[in-house]
Amino acid sequence: MIMYIVIGVIVIILLYALITYNSLIKLNNSLKEAFGTMDVYLKKRWDLIPNLVETVKGYVSHEENTLKEVTNLRNTAYDNMSSNEKIKTNQLVSKDINKLILVAENYPDLKASQNFQDLTKQLAQTEEDIANARKYYNAVTEQFNNKVEMFPSNIFAKLFGYKHQNMFEIEENQRENVKVNF
Repeated sequence: MIMYIVIGVIVIILLYALITYNSLIKLNNSLKEAFGTMDVYLKKRWDLIPNLVETVKGYVSHEENTLKEVTNLRNTAYDNMSSNEKIKTNQLVSKDINKLILVAENYPDLKASQNFQDLTKQLAQTEEDIANARKYYNAVTEQFNNKVEMFPSNIFAKLFGYKHQNMFEIEENQRENVKVNF
């Protein structure tokens, strides 16, 4: 009788381990998919930056530092970055784009330029897409982290090598609204 109980407990533990393992795989794949979706929009924004910088360069000659910061950051090899590096770099890009837009505020001819207006519209749409993708990524990351950190699934997550993942958050100084009028 005790043998059946022991076998039953072992079977239950093995079934739970199998179910937990499969749910971790599913959540990990969802996490990769969510980051991939967000990464598409981050890359799109990344590719818009050189055009925006060149447009601003044509109108602005004495704002060299801002342009250099944006250009230097953009020259980093995006495709070779890890997910965490992409998140951190894009936080810096967001700050620098805001600086670039604020510089443009001082140049009415630049703001009136059709090329600049088109680029800022594309950038605004891309930023909206990034925000939506970030929400999705963070929701999936929360589910994954809950599974990895909550008992008893955390035991199996540790055994299978799954670790806490970082959310894509904005820095405190970016929480304030930037006022841009075009």
